Amino acid sequence: MSKFKKVVLDNGIRIVTERIPYVKSVSLGLWVNAGSRNESEKESGISHFIEHMFFKGTKRRSAKDIAIAMDSIGGELNAFTSRESTTYYSKVLDTHVKEGVELLSDIFLNSLIDDKEIEKEKQVILEELKMVEDTPDDYIHDLYTHTVWPKHPLGRSILGNLETVAWFKRKNFINYLDKNYYPKNIVISAAGNFELKRLIRLLDKSLGRLERAETARHQITPEIKGRISVKKKRLEQIHICLGAKGLSHVHKDRYALYALNTMLGSSMSSRLFQEIREKRGLVYAIYSYISAFRDTGLFTVYAGTSQSSVFEVIHLIMQEFKNLKEKRIAPSELNKGLEQMKGNLMLSLESTSSRMSKNAKDELYFNRYVPFEEIIKNINNVTAKQIQRLANELFDRNLITLTAIGDISKKDIDEDLLRC
Repeated sequence: MSKFKKVVLDNGIRIVTERIPYVKSVSLGLWVNAGSRNESEKESGISHFIEHMFFKGTKRRSAKDIAIAMDSIGGELNAFTSRESTTYYSKVLDTHVKEGVELLSDIFLNSLIDDKEIEKEKQVILEELKMVEDTPDDYIHDLYTHTVWPKHPLGRSILGNLETVAWFKRKNFINYLDKNYYPKNIVISAAGNFELKRLIRLLDKSLGRLERAETARHQITPEIKGRISVKKKRLEQIHICLGAKGLSHVHKDRYALYALNTMLGSSMSSRLFQEIREKRGLVYAIYSYISAFRDTGLFTVYAGTSQSSVFEVIHLIMQEFKNLKEKRIAPSELNKGLEQMKGNLMLSLESTSSRMSKNAKDELYFNRYVPFEEIIKNINNVTAKQIQRLANELFDRNLITLTAIGDISKKDIDEDLLRC
């Protein structure tokens, strides 16, 4: 029997909980349904900057006090920003639920967003931007999304850029919070060993008093067109992202895409890893991944290789795309991939953090709890025919995008390489 429960506070905040009585921890997350996608071009990076500012002091605690308070109970307090949401979370022992809720609520409701702290934190984020640009195997992914969506918020870096970060003032943060951090746009997710009524009382006493008016928000679905983009930089390797259209987070064929990704490049037994690294030794790192959003998505392969091997690596990736389009997956490979997916899912059940995240995303994207039994059923229903059909739909030559960074020029790339 599921221990999942949903409660809506009077102010509109949704609370989704899953009680797991045999563990000793509680993971609690505050999920705001707003991320870098909700920023104007001038605001680029503000969601991430606000996340930083929430840890820089409240009416009751300094930044140091916040860190000491969580460390003193052996817990974790952190946050992250994505393109469609911003999350603040804590993980504590079940004996410290009250303290965990109180600390998380304090930074969320009472952060000062002080002018002096803003100026200091600008330097931190500017260094973070420089660090990413100096890490090509990270930076290539931002370049890739910008290549795919050069004029859409989804194509911008979550960190923003040097110009926007330097421009932010306190009033910009307050305006953004007023537009996006209203109760009906917030989901609180808890998973672990807790007493439900007590947890709801604690959350209602603090976050239940948040009041902000709901605002209208309009999002445009971006188009995906195939492009080639190269950033020339003197490096030992050439880093590439090669991909095509994916699926939205709620698409009916999403489980088939998960299976395709599993078999193509998400593990050491995958086709890309075995063919390009193990068999030929052309790369150290190669993998595929899915980026799913509310109304669209991307499917991407990353590889880092030498200048002498880059075109062979691109050719081999495209050949695997072609194989998926033309040759139906063998029953043994399909079964292995589906079992791998189910195994990864079941292992995630052992983590309260994973369960907390899953339940929050279920509420944000589906407005309901998706039982594990339903997920397993959907995985089992994936067929080789469905995967082949999906490969033919997604790996369309007109949708293939290649982004590279390294000692290479765009004129060096023959567009015929991207045919499959």
